[in-house]
Amino acid sequence: MRIKNRRQFLLGVAAAPGVLMGATRSWSEVDRILSSGNIKGKLSKDEVPTPALLLDLDLFESNAARMSAHAKSSGQTLRPHAKTHKSADIAKYLIRQGAVGACAAKISEAEALADEGVTGFLITGAMVGQWRIERAVALARKRPETIYIVDNVQNAKDLNEAAVAGKVKLNLAIDLLVGRRNGIQPGAPAIALAETVTQLPGLKLAGLQAYSGHSSHVKGFEARRKMSQEMMGMAVDTRHALEQKGIPCQWLSGGSTGTYNIDSQIEGVTELQPGSYLFMDQGYNSIGGSDGNERYSDFANSLTVVTSVYSKPSDNTAIVDGGLKTFATDSGGVPQSISHPQVTYAWGGDEHGRLDLTNSQKAVNLGDRVEFLVPHCDPTVNLHNRIVCHRKGQVEAVWKVTARGMLA
Repeated sequence: MRIKNRRQFLLGVAAAPGVLMGATRSWSEVDRILSSGNIKGKLSKDEVPTPALLLDLDLFESNAARMSAHAKSSGQTLRPHAKTHKSADIAKYLIRQGAVGACAAKISEAEALADEGVTGFLITGAMVGQWRIERAVALARKRPETIYIVDNVQNAKDLNEAAVAGKVKLNLAIDLLVGRRNGIQPGAPAIALAETVTQLPGLKLAGLQAYSGHSSHVKGFEARRKMSQEMMGMAVDTRHALEQKGIPCQWLSGGSTGTYNIDSQIEGVTELQPGSYLFMDQGYNSIGGSDGNERYSDFANSLTVVTSVYSKPSDNTAIVDGGLKTFATDSGGVPQSISHPQVTYAWGGDEHGRLDLTNSQKAVNLGDRVEFLVPHCDPTVNLHNRIVCHRKGQVEAVWKVTARGMLA
């Protein structure tokens, strides 16, 4: 039969199985809508060019509300970690929901978010080096409530010298070594450092930070609770020791997605700083819940990456347009498909992923979209410029990854 017009042609092509054409809307029109800021009701998530970072708003908002309610009921403040999302839109949303501010891993991350109106920073990386210290002073002028960490006497003196010269006061938290990275030993070393900070005119002691990252990923709830209670117990003891010496210490910040319901029950911890709970990933899915299940399900997987099949070398192999530049690889895992559960993913290089279709109960054709859970959410987000937010399949917003690449 002869096709009489363009509309008939497009409808016919869209209906044909395995043909790379699904929507009739042009790429330029889709890109214009995504870039406009006026998006709600104008696109479905299936029209978004791939690979794309997607956020299910219903699940995201539920995750945020659950953590906010937990912190409130436990009597703690909540300062979610922005290293997870790196988005000013998300940080400001969380503050509107009751968070006291945002943690930032690096000074550059805080600077980028501050430029977009985010407040209440705790910067969890040390301000070591002249260029970091100068920027800390500059940020303190703009956001005087910002808290910086310190774990070294000389660094405290350097910060004080810069603060006095810059005519600002820097809020410092003593960073305790309760994990496997930075920090000063709890107890006497930390107390001596706190005493130094209180004697320096350009500094103000804000309290203590104690982030036990390794506790967060211990598998099995009881084992995780034992580890975190041991680590955070040292922080609480240090806080009490400071107060016994007459040094006020009303603030102790810690906690994570894996230990939020453990650390919140430790008397003396005043603030929680989790991040991944907003998105979740395969790493956290596997740590086990307080209900005894192997899967940790306190928070839902709201973050996914959608890819497209753009080559099919054989009946049992498909190549998608998402590889090492799309998904973070540090966790040792691989993306897990939620749209095609029987399909298995293997790394295929910088731009490619290789799908094994041998056990797939669902046809996978050229142009099909395949959606994945991510192995590790934080570094995956840092690979993308934007987060496409959808609700029930319809795009509502596009949030910029404001602090992408801010690693200094």
